Amino acid sequence: MPAAPVTDTAALESLYGRPAGASLRKETDHLTPGYRAFVEAAPFCVVATCGPEGPDASPRGDGPGFVRVRDARTLLIPDRRGNNRLDSLRNLVHDPRLALLFLIPGVDETLRVVGRAVIDADPDLCAAFAVDSRAPKTVLVVSIESVFFQCARALIRSRLWDPQARVDRTALPSTGTLLAEASGGAEGGENYDRSLAERLPGSLY
Repeated sequence: MPAAPVTDTAALESLYGRPAGASLRKETDHLTPGYRAFVEAAPFCVVATCGPEGPDASPRGDGPGFVRVRDARTLLIPDRRGNNRLDSLRNLVHDPRLALLFLIPGVDETLRVVGRAVIDADPDLCAAFAVDSRAPKTVLVVSIESVFFQCARALIRSRLWDPQARVDRTALPSTGTLLAEASGGAEGGENYDRSLAERLPGSLY
């Protein structure tokens, strides 16, 4: 079947029509009390950035409220221990724009935030986010430009929180298998899986 690319916004809008009024009126430039409640209840968010090497979307997670609200226009996100690829942070050094998607288990609505971030390595700020006496190396200070909630359709269709839709982890390739395939066998395998299971609990922070 031949492709039918859409290459301009007029053509795109002619396919979909005008947005519903509520979808525009729900957008604010700050956290309303309700939007703040979503941020403070969320144990997970996706951070989307873009830089010279291209776009990136990276998961961030911790206990509910790990993203702290400094005020109605400012969020603080600790950069917890990871693999040191620094994809998101490298992008933010070049382009401070970012987008956040907050998810709360059992809640089908999500919260979307657009803004600009500064990577702050201030020791006192980082110490305020310490867990088990381990502070993050940096904290993202996000200046909010836009906030709105996303309706439940995507999560309802995906059955994301439905226990009956859960996938048994053993039905998919293990982490060690994925790494072995991607590295041509240079790394990964059963030994990697075994060591990862032992290493993860002590390396979260």
